[in-house]
Amino acid sequence: MTRNMLLSLDVEEFDIPEEYGQVMDPETKIQVSGAGLKKVLDLLDSLDITVTCFTTVFFAKNQPDLMQRIIDRHELASHGVSHSGLHSDDFSTSRLALETLSGREVCGFRKPRLGKVDSAEVKAAGYLYNSSENPIYLPGRYMNFFKPRLPHISAGLVNLPISCSPVIRYPLFWLSFKNSPEWLYRKMSRWTLRSDGYLNIFFHSWEFSDLTPWQLPSFVKYPSGEHMLIKLEKYLTWLKQQARFTTHADFARGFLADSRPVKP
Repeated sequence: MTRNMLLSLDVEEFDIPEEYGQVMDPETKIQVSGAGLKKVLDLLDSLDITVTCFTTVFFAKNQPDLMQRIIDRHELASHGVSHSGLHSDDFSTSRLALETLSGREVCGFRKPRLGKVDSAEVKAAGYLYNSSENPIYLPGRYMNFFKPRLPHISAGLVNLPISCSPVIRYPLFWLSFKNSPEWLYRKMSRWTLRSDGYLNIFFHSWEFSDLTPWQLPSFVKYPSGEHMLIKLEKYLTWLKQQARFTTHADFARGFLADSRPVKP
């Protein structure tokens, strides 16, 4: 059985310090995230890996050179107009803006901070899939232990939840990668990949910039920059032996085709 790896980057302005009371100017937000994106794109090029980049319109408009690198090699998807909030018309507005900027179809959406969205609303805005669901239990952030863990269709929209392990739902998103022992994260990845046939894991572009100047909790700040790149390179090199990398759009199209009833 072919096992699929869906790796994605949330390409957004670096606003997480604002969650901890720090004031950030727009230029710094873009600069920090852009510097990290360049480094991780270089790494992906060296490993010949294609990913999906959930990108805000605000970032895209301010980093045309990096956007061209995404368009040339990776899938471009929507992460809203900006990372600071989502308005009711942002679903369609962000998709259309990114399509205008890139000249490419944008068929995927992820809400900032993995917030809850209405499938019918996302579908009506012209998307094929949504990857905003994080079906884990993390007090104060994600209370989704009983939400669907595997891909599913709702209101005609393909939903691709962020991966977590079977049974115990060990989280496999960016925070657990940063804070788990390497052997444990690989063990949980292997278990999930063999059980589900796919992994859906994401990181942020700003994680690959040096975050030591910022007043952030250690579980967010470390590792970052070069240390984070080294850790990710080791994991992806191992993962290439376990699965085939594919984009969210290609996986969603295949899942939708397989889910359609066969006519007698």
